[in-house]
Amino acid sequence: MVSKMNMLVLMVFLGATIRSCSAVTNHVVGDSLGWTVPPGGAIAYSTWASNKTFAVGDTLAFNFATGAHDVAEVAKAAYDGCSSTNPISLQTKGPASITLNKSGEHYFICTFSGHCSVGQKLAINVTNTSAPTPSPSPAPTPSSPPP
Repeated sequence: MVSKMNMLVLMVFLGATIRSCSAVTNHVVGDSLGWTVPPGGAIAYSTWASNKTFAVGDTLAFNFATGAHDVAEVAKAAYDGCSSTNPISLQTKGPASITLNKSGEHYFICTFSGHCSVGQKLAINVTNTSAPTPSPSPAPTPSSPPP
């Protein structure tokens, strides 16, 4: 009976350990579309992002040709107005990789003339994974009375 109890405790411990580990994900923005002027407008990138979960530590890979596009992280007002004034960051060489280093809303645009206004923009919400979700405690095993 003692070895079964030890095995149960070990399995619970391993399960909790595995759950607390988080994997870093590399998201290829737009998948096969890449980072370009989307043929269907802004809906292309909002649809792409809608079924993704973004976490602190993940990376965004923006696949574009140097000289044809760029990617700037901007404030919400700049995103809404497609303004490239005072970007948080600007990557001009493609492909570009951006690590998501804080939780909250993040906004990205292409600063090439007219590209953002026809839909080359991305808004995402990044969750904080630094605090793992606690796993439920196992129910105590009733002990059998000795014979």
